[in-house]
Amino acid sequence: MNAPLSIGPTARQAQKSAFEANKLAKYLRRQVGQAIADFNMIEAGDKVMVCLSGGKDSFGLLDILLFLQHNAPIDFDIVAVNLDQKQPGFPADVLPNYLRGIGVPFHIEDEDTYSIVKRVIPAGKTTCSLCSRLRRGVLYRVAGELGATKIALGHHRDDILQTLFLNMFFGGRLKAMSPKLVSDDGRNVVIRPLAYCRESDLEAWAEVRAFPIIPCNLCGSQPNLQRQQVKQMLRDWEKRFPGRVETMFRSLSHVVPSHLLDAGLFDFATLKASGTPDPDGDIAFDAPVLTPNGDAPAGDD
Repeated sequence: MNAPLSIGPTARQAQKSAFEANKLAKYLRRQVGQAIADFNMIEAGDKVMVCLSGGKDSFGLLDILLFLQHNAPIDFDIVAVNLDQKQPGFPADVLPNYLRGIGVPFHIEDEDTYSIVKRVIPAGKTTCSLCSRLRRGVLYRVAGELGATKIALGHHRDDILQTLFLNMFFGGRLKAMSPKLVSDDGRNVVIRPLAYCRESDLEAWAEVRAFPIIPCNLCGSQPNLQRQQVKQMLRDWEKRFPGRVETMFRSLSHVVPSHLLDAGLFDFATLKASGTPDPDGDIAFDAPVLTPNGDAPAGDD
């Protein structure tokens, strides 16, 4: 009698890798689907313009939306758009070859914003603000020319939290990134379907799918960016206190205007005692609600 065939280490590793990849795929697709449903990002008949930069996030966004397009209960179209900013050494053939290979309608817009940024921004200064402003204007125009009803950007959960702290630390505003908004020209609806996705998961997915990543040599290589500092701060917190970043992100969906200081959001001026219990009233003298790691949030007293 022949002995049963054994599965060697290499085969077991391959099975494990395939299992993990499948689990990650399901998780990311579920997160994106949930964000789309929560904020009504994509509707029947939409033409979604997916902005493809060549980075892991936009590749992941396009990949997941293509899957959902074929499995969602509604019909919508996708067109991938890349803005070739004429950065020196940019491999202009990578994205067209990739998009043709997967059969996705696409448009490459040639606009030399690189020269404008380098001419206007002094050497050593960060270029992100002007670069993003120029890029945004071009993409809004292209969306109109292509008849797109939604513009999809690849910002993820970590980007949203980083923006929250950047605005608090350097702008004096309690503001993050919206998952869905009307563009500043009033003509476009911008969506961020990756709003619930962690950057680490998108990094892992990029490796699984072997996306042809194109690094940004204009802004990504700048040292001492404030966003990079905040990003490192959040990573340190997550390492020291697992779950803290997730808790902070959840707080963005549970805002209590009466316990902030914005009179435009809550009418403090006419506030008076009603004599009836209010479930949203001041609980400064109640026992604090502990966070999962046992910390007590600061009280109101």
